[in-house]
Amino acid sequence: MSNYKLPFLPLTQEIETKAVLKKLVLAHKALAELNGVSETMPNEVIILNTLSLQEAKDSSAIENIITTHDELYSSDNFAQQFASSAAKEVYNYANALKEGFTVVKQKGLLTCNQIIDIQATLEENNAGFRKLPGTALKNEQTGETVYTPPQNHEEIVSLMANLEKFINDSSISDADPLIKMAIIHHQFESIHPFYDGNGRTGRIINILYLVKEDLLNLPILYLSRYINQNKAEYYRLLQQTRINEQWEPWILYMLEAVEQTAKQTSSMVRGIKSLMMDYKQKIRTELPKIYSQDLINNLFKHPYTKIDFLVTDLQVSRQTASKYLEQLVEHKLVTIHKIGKENYYVNDALFQYLYNAPELLKFKQPS
Repeated sequence: MSNYKLPFLPLTQEIETKAVLKKLVLAHKALAELNGVSETMPNEVIILNTLSLQEAKDSSAIENIITTHDELYSSDNFAQQFASSAAKEVYNYANALKEGFTVVKQKGLLTCNQIIDIQATLEENNAGFRKLPGTALKNEQTGETVYTPPQNHEEIVSLMANLEKFINDSSISDADPLIKMAIIHHQFESIHPFYDGNGRTGRIINILYLVKEDLLNLPILYLSRYINQNKAEYYRLLQQTRINEQWEPWILYMLEAVEQTAKQTSSMVRGIKSLMMDYKQKIRTELPKIYSQDLINNLFKHPYTKIDFLVTDLQVSRQTASKYLEQLVEHKLVTIHKIGKENYYVNDALFQYLYNAPELLKFKQPS
């Protein structure tokens, strides 16, 4: 059924069912645990950089933008030098997420203009909301039109203005913020306001909304990995909700995603922290003359570090940075890899942990 008539929010039917309320308790508990674990990190930039890039990689993979950890970590976002076009798109996602996080923390709002800015960063264009008809969502295998979103520009603008109010004005709905996040995501994906980048923009909105509602301290919730591993169910429930307007299965899916993702992300943060403590102890013991917290932070902000990164982070000369890295190689704390014309120094323990995380921390399948 492709002629779903989008409702204006808030929804009129009862959505806080017994099953939803029961699941809410578990999702909130898992989010609170994640916030507590993230606060124990000595430098939040480490997990912000590392986990936002992981989220960006998995969110992009949902749209068949596939890259490898090697391509990601050997790219230099600051110098705008990327190992592949897919790696560049993943960095665009991470940049859009972090820029959106900064604005939401400053303003306490998530507006249409901010959403347009997010999509512009993702797609590197300023097309804004769709103005021309012709957009349809199709089954990838059969080519059949599954759903036709609003075609009229004025209708898109009107629906997005309503969504903006629902996001920011708590007086129009007293639903729990996690339930509202699920509704916001479904509504945004159904409006499908942009020519490109709707899925990734919508997944960034999920995280930023939780930040806005003070349910997430940092934008590190690894939601896209869950959606990626349960993609068929995600798309099935999006469409099923349009067909029968029964919201409970969709909301339960999203709450399950939040709960499992928060638990997994907490485990990842603990794992990264444990590795940092190992490195800290080894460098203090074996290389006390070069030990500093800034050096530890550098090796965990940049799984593939290089001389330029040390010069910036440690405020040392290139010669000093080079000597530090040579000593770290000698003590098997990093390994050297030549990629193109540059030498990269890889924190193998961290790289392997991030690479193996999908197997180490598997999600339960939805029942």
